[in-house]
Amino acid sequence: MAAFVRSINAKIRAHPVLNYVCSTHFWGPVSNFGIPVAAVADTQKSPDLISGKMTFALVIYSATFMRYSLAVTPKNYLLFGCHFINEAAQLTQGYRYLNWHHWGGKEKAGVVGALGGGEEKVKEVEKKVVEVSGKK
Repeated sequence: MAAFVRSINAKIRAHPVLNYVCSTHFWGPVSNFGIPVAAVADTQKSPDLISGKMTFALVIYSATFMRYSLAVTPKNYLLFGCHFINEAAQLTQGYRYLNWHHWGGKEKAGVVGALGGGEEKVKEVEKKVVEVSGKK
């Protein structure tokens, strides 16, 4: 059985693509792609849910590992791509956080929400006026 496993391993390691797919240079970034996928999905959620500290930590984390992915031998472009996407998504989240909490986004949303509710009330009053005037 051990000889069989060694022969299979030798065949896998002899083929460059299979050797790459069976390495940590492939599976590390593939398993890490959950972070940028979640970050991109979170850009559609309310900015009130964004944690500024966590976003900052993930920006530093992705920048560090983008550098690391190009410093190792051989260069790991898949890891670089993973962290590049995450860096872009986290910077977007950071901008949304700053806009919401520090640059008046929350106040602007409150004014828009108040105006939106007022329009509905005006329509209700208009309907009642038409009903009352139509009955007389």
